[in-house]
Amino acid sequence: MLSKSGRISIPKTIFQKVKALLIIAVAAAFLLGTGTITASHAQTPYYQGKTITVVVGTVAGDLYDLYARAFAQHMPKHIPGNPNMIVQNMPGAGHMIAANYLYSVAKPDGLTMGATLPTLYFEQLIGRAEVKFDFSKFTWLGNATKSPQVLYMRTDAPYKSIEDIRNAKEAPKCGTTGTSNMGYFVPKLLEETVGAKFNVIAGYPGGSEVDLAVEKGEVQCRSLSSEAFFSREPFFTWRKNNFVRVLMHGAKNSDERLPGVPSIYELMDKYKTAESGRRLATALMAAGEFHRPYLAPPNLRPEHVKILREAFLKTAKDPAFVEETKKKKLDLESSSGEEVETLVKEVMSQPADVIDRLKKLMGR
Repeated sequence: MLSKSGRISIPKTIFQKVKALLIIAVAAAFLLGTGTITASHAQTPYYQGKTITVVVGTVAGDLYDLYARAFAQHMPKHIPGNPNMIVQNMPGAGHMIAANYLYSVAKPDGLTMGATLPTLYFEQLIGRAEVKFDFSKFTWLGNATKSPQVLYMRTDAPYKSIEDIRNAKEAPKCGTTGTSNMGYFVPKLLEETVGAKFNVIAGYPGGSEVDLAVEKGEVQCRSLSSEAFFSREPFFTWRKNNFVRVLMHGAKNSDERLPGVPSIYELMDKYKTAESGRRLATALMAAGEFHRPYLAPPNLRPEHVKILREAFLKTAKDPAFVEETKKKKLDLESSSGEEVETLVKEVMSQPADVIDRLKKLMGR
């Protein structure tokens, strides 16, 4: 329409509709742009530019430390965002300091994980005051290897089997470092469950000193992890020279490296061990099923748990990681965080009579 001045005149109602449409279009464009930016930010991986700290309960150079450093080198590439990963050694009190730190001090932000002794659950079950954690509430990320206990005996000793020890007038002497480790528990457990008595000599400074005592004839036997027995000296030479023989192992399944050697479970079947004794054995020997566990503080966000568990398993199968563990003679038989979590819940649900027997075994 033309006005009297000759200009085009737009009816007011049409103008208002056009104006409203323009406002909507601009708003839509703005929101679309904002959404694109937001989506872009949302796609940035959480771990990008961050550092994950692996707290290890031993000094540098220990087997726990060597495993942790291997994971720290290879695991980041399996985590979206490829974060840095460093190892922090926190030795002391048999890994208790590291475990207490992970449970009570470290933030549940997915940026701290740990490598500690699996046997720490013993300490909680018997009620040690130093325990400041609930073992079952840790976030379990995975396990690097299984390592059931073995008990070796000098070949020239008169004890060729557990049956010989049961019938012996004089108990064989087994060496160990103290009264709160598997070197002490396993001989005592065999006495409790199958009636094989041992004279346990505690107080050696370390495992190497126990092995030296065996060579000198001060003691005749020792219990230790199968991982140690098959991965280092003097055991390579001892096995080659038939200096020692293994009398039992703690695995639930047979071990192809130990043909003809009975497990404690087979021995308990043979000697008809009562159910309470079997539960005691399960509680103690379970530590070998998650011998090198990796854990994180409680209450991690589910997406962080998923990322770390998947990255752990991918790392355990990574050819470069596997090659490194072979070079360092580190056993590798990984299990998932879900599997470890299930096992932990099982070992922590012990009846009062088993806990009482465990306390007795540990000198409480």
